[in-house]
Amino acid sequence: MNRKPTRYPPCFGDLKTVFPMGQDGLRHTPRQCMICVFKTECLRSAMDGADGLGVREESVDRAYAAGMIGFFQRWSRKKDLRRRREADSKDPEGSDGA
Repeated sequence: MNRKPTRYPPCFGDLKTVFPMGQDGLRHTPRQCMICVFKTECLRSAMDGADGLGVREESVDRAYAAGMIGFFQRWSRKKDLRRRREADSKDPEGSDGA
């Protein structure tokens, strides 16, 4: 009755498709994604990847440029994002070493 379909559309988790950069320099979710039953899961999946770290870095840069965060907070956040990116590139499977 409340069966959840298991087949994802081909655009599932593709950041460039589900959260593209708009003409105003900000990211927007397209209208066709708003009606999709997988929209939340899809966007989360896209943001979990390496491209998602880039989006977070864009956010930090915008906040710094707007004066919402200071130099040290920006430095700290970018350092954390860089560490995450390096950890993901060393261990893309997310294995625990066992």
